[in-house]
Amino acid sequence: MPKDLQTAASPAGPAAYSRIRHARGGPHQNGMNAPPGAHCGKEQILLQLGRLPGRVTVLAAAIAVTAATGSWFALSHARASGTATAAAGQASSGSGSGQATQAAAIPLQVVSVTPARHTQHVNGAAPVTIQFSAALAPDSPTPHITPGIPGNWTRPTPTQLVFTPMAGFRPHTRVTVRIPGGSGGVKAASGGLLAHQLTTRFRTGTWSLVRLDQLLAELDYLPLTWAPDASETSPDAADAAAQRFAAFDPPAGKFTWNRGYPRELRTFWKAGSADSLIIKGAVMAFENDHGMTMDGVAGPAVWRALFRAEAKGQANKAGYTYARATKYSPETLTIWHNGHQVFHALANTGIPAAPTESGTAPVYLRYRFQIMRGTNPDGSKYADPVQYVAYFRAGEAVHYFPRGSYGFPQSLGCVELPLGDAARAWPFLTYGSLVTVTNP
Repeated sequence: MPKDLQTAASPAGPAAYSRIRHARGGPHQNGMNAPPGAHCGKEQILLQLGRLPGRVTVLAAAIAVTAATGSWFALSHARASGTATAAAGQASSGSGSGQATQAAAIPLQVVSVTPARHTQHVNGAAPVTIQFSAALAPDSPTPHITPGIPGNWTRPTPTQLVFTPMAGFRPHTRVTVRIPGGSGGVKAASGGLLAHQLTTRFRTGTWSLVRLDQLLAELDYLPLTWAPDASETSPDAADAAAQRFAAFDPPAGKFTWNRGYPRELRTFWKAGSADSLIIKGAVMAFENDHGMTMDGVAGPAVWRALFRAEAKGQANKAGYTYARATKYSPETLTIWHNGHQVFHALANTGIPAAPTESGTAPVYLRYRFQIMRGTNPDGSKYADPVQYVAYFRAGEAVHYFPRGSYGFPQSLGCVELPLGDAARAWPFLTYGSLVTVTNP
């Protein structure tokens, strides 16, 4: 019996029994033990004998009382012991209950992970959400994500963990999420543990070409403008996470053509397509403005530069140019800039032995002055000084070349202009500007 429970049982034991005996009269009060000096003579004996029936009666009563009190004590002790035993049992049960509760705590489970396992083409800037079966303990550890990127873990609800990237994963990235298990893993507020580590993986998609078009339009590298739909919100330019989210999942919106350009320019536009000549030229112009190698391909470096330019508001300062050279008589060169026709003059294209190729291509190389070298149709070599040179196709350029007249085929493939006209045209023919050579 526990010590505290023994103490609680004592009042129902010997002390209580003693109090009952004194209240009802014990042997020392009914003459069984005579006081000193009592008479022992015959009368006393007779007296004693005379009183014998009473004494017997008293003795019997005393025995009865003793028996009764003994029974009460026994019952009381039994009750006290039973109470103590029950209390001890309850205490023991209570102690064991805590252990049993801890031992029998419901194991923690992962209900879901978003993005789901093995998902492809995931928005790399979207949050990673883990839903658990129970509320997590305050000191529960967070999962581990690789590759590591800046971001924050939060608990929107007691049963959720959410990782929000500050900028996002790069395109085509294999992401691994490891949720620790066991004694050192995530745990519930009730003490339940995740039995084993859980690992899930997904792969991010690519940045959208539609969003590339939107960014180039916002930075004035296109002959179009773009605005989000009324139900959409354009991401804040300085919000890196929002910009990257939109790069994976662009907002819906509408492109609108700027006025003043010839309709043929629209044939080179294809929203969200890598084959769009307008986009290739715009990317080249952007690459040149930002000191990058010009190839017209929006690779990771171009996207990062676009994000920075959007955040800083670094719009295109050169404006947008489109040029058309005709091969029908009289041959001319016409230039549109920022929706206005800014140049029109007679020009020369290639002779039948070295014709200028028809089609459209962006300006990729420019020289204020150059010694142009090549081979004449008769096999002889030439090295001619030229000025205001803008190459738009290998071996073909708009430039000044001295002729007696202009307006018909005379060159070896280039588009030739008089000196004064070449000087006026050259500033508009910036990198990425599309030049079309029409059919005869």
